[in-house]
Amino acid sequence: MRRVALIYNPASGQHANGYLASVESACAVLREAGVEAEILPTQGPGTAGEIARQAVEKGCDTVLACGGDGTVNEVLQTLAGGTTALGVVPMGTANALAADLGLGSPPAKAVHALLTASPVRVAVGKISYRDREGAESSRYFTVAAGVGADGQFFYRLDANLKRRFGYAAYLLEALRIWSTHKFPLFDVTVFAPGEPKARVEQVSQLLAVRIGNFGGVVQNLVPGAALYNSNLRLVAFKTRSRYRYLRFIAAVIFRRHTYSRGIESLDAVTVECSTRNGSAERVLVEADGDTLGRLPARIEIVPDALTLLIPSQS
Repeated sequence: MRRVALIYNPASGQHANGYLASVESACAVLREAGVEAEILPTQGPGTAGEIARQAVEKGCDTVLACGGDGTVNEVLQTLAGGTTALGVVPMGTANALAADLGLGSPPAKAVHALLTASPVRVAVGKISYRDREGAESSRYFTVAAGVGADGQFFYRLDANLKRRFGYAAYLLEALRIWSTHKFPLFDVTVFAPGEPKARVEQVSQLLAVRIGNFGGVVQNLVPGAALYNSNLRLVAFKTRSRYRYLRFIAAVIFRRHTYSRGIESLDAVTVECSTRNGSAERVLVEADGDTLGRLPARIEIVPDALTLLIPSQS
């Protein structure tokens, strides 16, 4: 780590007014260690990726994404496929990747951990989908991609309420989705590692997970999910029952969840999702907490795609 860009979202998290001071304290840690560091604020939604691209062109060997999972995901779109390292400084409402890496607050403490972190090449997920205008598009992810109720959840999640109430806004929206969503079924074709024949299911929600610990009340959602894995870990909800959804969520919170024929966990290298024949239901897709578009969608693994700074305690 010689030359670093710290990209931060001034509007992220619940305490935006103190953001710059926190980023400056993190930057000071780098400079005290002899690292050339520059602070770069985003200019609005979707601008972090372009700022990261400019930083790489200027010779930065490391980009630190200071914010939540959304900021990290924007930076990821530029760094995936290259050699510039990505570091995560948790400063958002949801910091799932940081939680999985064992990085906590304050930002200066996280940067201290990143100074001695190992640069590790990891696989990332990639989801291809139809955007809001119906055009084909794709996006990388490091945390999870979701189809169905999960996509609807992030579509309805109010950004202002999230900044004001933090994690409580997630819980409130989850309750709204559970009580009002119709959970329409869609078709899923799973290509499992080592299996010559694809498996076809009808599900109301599909999660493709890359990490084990989401932080907060959602820890160890999918046993075996890890950034080091070369496969996707899937959670397939083959049910429309609100009761089964509620029972599973409660079990996750109390860390007593198991999987069954109704809600199943499986491995995949690729999964394809499409609406059922004759269905007029709109099924949304999301990645790393950002609703992207709708079906059809394809989720796959891109091996050796990213250099990620992983602290020694992870």
